[in-house]
Amino acid sequence: MKRREVLKFLSAALWPMLWPFAGRAQYLTPSQVSPAPAPNQNPPNPAPTSAPAADNSVGTVATLSGHATVTRGRDAASALKVKDQIFEQDTLQTEANSTLGITFDDETTFSLSANTRIVVDRFVYQEGAKGNAALFNVTSGTAAFVASLVAKNGDMKISTPEATLGIRGTTGVVDVPAAGAGGAPIIKLYPDSDGHVGRIEVFDRAGARLGALTQGASAFTIRPGANGRLTAVPYQIPPQEAARDRGVLQRLNASHAIGRQMAIQRRQFRQQQRNIQPQPGRQNLRNPERNFRGPGQQNSHGPGEQPRNRFVPRFLRPRNYPGERRR
Repeated sequence: MKRREVLKFLSAALWPMLWPFAGRAQYLTPSQVSPAPAPNQNPPNPAPTSAPAADNSVGTVATLSGHATVTRGRDAASALKVKDQIFEQDTLQTEANSTLGITFDDETTFSLSANTRIVVDRFVYQEGAKGNAALFNVTSGTAAFVASLVAKNGDMKISTPEATLGIRGTTGVVDVPAAGAGGAPIIKLYPDSDGHVGRIEVFDRAGARLGALTQGASAFTIRPGANGRLTAVPYQIPPQEAARDRGVLQRLNASHAIGRQMAIQRRQFRQQQRNIQPQPGRQNLRNPERNFRGPGQQNSHGPGEQPRNRFVPRFLRPRNYPGERRR
């Protein structure tokens, strides 16, 4: 018998006995490879990948001096630090000799002076969408703000115990005396850093319009009027209070510059997360035999499958084994 015929004979005779030992090798036999889909059949869908947890935050702590806390739901108040996230329904509180700067996703920024309390009642913002809205509740203290995209393209309101303010893209300061401290709330309109002057409309809690501020460095104080109804009385800002407000606005603009960069980075990161899509495993569907690799190369395998390392001795390979050159 010729050498070639001897090898064929041995291959046919010994294959059933030696195949269990060949199972440890780095090659696959054709019967172990999933058949290629038909020409008009789509390849199987890859296993679904788990999506990252949704980011429901609406703002970030931009600046902090001293000590400030956040109360979230039924949890106890916890200390804040720079870059902490802020969510809807959060209650923010500064302590004595402390200040806090918060920037929201639309770049609106609040600067809270000492002993100030504010609640983020609502904040909805999506770039380029309609229905953006925000509602902040200043319950006590001094809160300065520079309004941004929601105020320009949506509906931004600030409420106090006595009145509700409609913010139309501007900078302002709201002073709310602590409960039992006496005095009346004061609402002030100031020019933006670029000199632009917006508008603040004032309503009582029932929705009746009390007036509007349209000039820089103008103010209202909210006082009881006839029949117990509230009125917006023009308020002349004293020089000492105006000097204090200048310091408040300088701190506000510094927080806004820092927070604006944070808001931009947050939007970019969220956009990148939306653009991430799972990529299926790549196979040669036209020529499935090319999914076999030569010695030293990694075997091709479908999505979600682990590569199997199997080696079949040459003299045990069947006649039509992939990659076998005919003689």
